[in-house]
Amino acid sequence: MQIIIEPANPSWPGDFQNLKTDLLNLLPPGAYAHHIGSTAVPGLAAKDIIDIQITVDDLTKVDPARFLATGHRESEHKSDHCPPGMDLAPHDLAKHLFVATSPRRAHIHIRQRGAFNQQFPLICRDYLRSHPVTAGAYEQIKQRLAGFFPEDQDAYYDIKDPVFDIIHDGAMEWAKRTNWAEPQPD
Repeated sequence: MQIIIEPANPSWPGDFQNLKTDLLNLLPPGAYAHHIGSTAVPGLAAKDIIDIQITVDDLTKVDPARFLATGHRESEHKSDHCPPGMDLAPHDLAKHLFVATSPRRAHIHIRQRGAFNQQFPLICRDYLRSHPVTAGAYEQIKQRLAGFFPEDQDAYYDIKDPVFDIIHDGAMEWAKRTNWAEPQPD
């Protein structure tokens, strides 16, 4: 699949809302959703893919068959990458990842409440929302990577992921300084 970074689209928050309810019906009670990723940062150019984080109390209670029965594709990625220099337990990186193509393309990341990988995208999203210079630089990096590697997702992510790890350091300092707490579900 070709990597295309599109200008920010004001429909992205509404697209998230339209997908959320049906997804939550596939999950154990108590699950909730946040809009994450670049499409969740107003004004930020992104791939036209809605990233949705579903938080559950127990990852083992998620039934992948329910997603498969509704046309979602299950990804082989069962773990997020560990940022360099961090020593995280496997449960802090574990997830389910499903891809939706209808009614629109979306990535559904299911993570366990309180795990590192559940907090990471929320802190970074909120940090980018409050730091327009960082968001602008991140946008520029993504656009240039897409230009250099339009057909090579591995190369794109081999560079983009460490860049995001750098952003994470600043985001964690910001979260401590501002007493960041997980926001209410979107």
